[in-house]
Formats: sequence, structure tokens, C-alpha cells
Amino acid sequence: MLPTRKEATPKHDKSDDEWCSELTPEQYYVCREKGTERPFTGEYWNSKTPGIYRCICCGEPLFSSTTKFDSGSGWPASSSPWRRGPSRPRPDTSRGMERTEVTCRNCGAHLGHVFEDGLAPTGLRYCMNSTALKLEAKDGGD
Repeated sequence: MLPTRKEATPKHDKSDDEWCSELTPEQYYVCREKGTERPFTGEYWNSKTPGIYRCICCGEPLFSSTTKFDSGSGWPASSSPWRRGPSRPRPDTSRGMERTEVTCRNCGAHLGHVFEDGLAPTGLRYCMNSTALKLEAKDGGD
């Protein structure tokens, strides 16, 4: 069952011009226009580096490498979020598919989607865009 959380008011309320000046064109497309990167092309889809994955837009911690797994999808996947984690998932019926969108609770950036075909104990697969993430490498993952 997908998690539910109270929706937080984004703390980084910036204009499109501000986001455009701070992000690369690909980061803006994915995070602010709800785009997606092509599978098997992102920086972290196959990364084994321990650390914390943070939102590229605001630095909010999202996922630990200790919950990352190879889902075979071509995008970084995690079975559970980091402590507070991203925002409450929302239905996404764009592009002719039924999915559940995941956004950053702090700034509202589009991160990817969550599916109910993941690993135990949650049974969830948070399928994220590498473009929306920045890995803070650490020894041991947490």
C-alpha cells in the first residue's frame, strides 16, 4: 500500500526564471516540467556508491543508498524513503499511463514515481530520475 503523508508547503517558492538560472536544461525539464530521463542513461541508475540521495533543487535528503536496489528499470530505485522522505505520492495519468508521482516535500520538484512492485519490507519501488538527485557520498550509506 502506498504511503500517505501530510503535504508540506514548499519552502522554496521560486519563479520559473530563478529555477532556469539555477538548474541545467535537463534538470529543469525533469524537476519543474515533470519530465523523465531515458532509462539506463542517468548518473545513478547503476551506482553502488554509499551515501544519501538529495533533491537536486533544494538539497532535501530523500533516499539512502542502503535501500537502493537494481530494479532492472534503468532508473535508480529505492524500497523506502529517507526519514521524512519525499511528499505524499499523487496520481499521475499523463502519457497514457496510470502511475503515482513523487515530488520533493520541500520544494515540489518532480522526482519520479512509486510503484507497488518493490522489495520487502515495504513492497514499494521508488523509481527516481538521476537528474533530480545529487548523491552525498558517505562511508556506510547513512
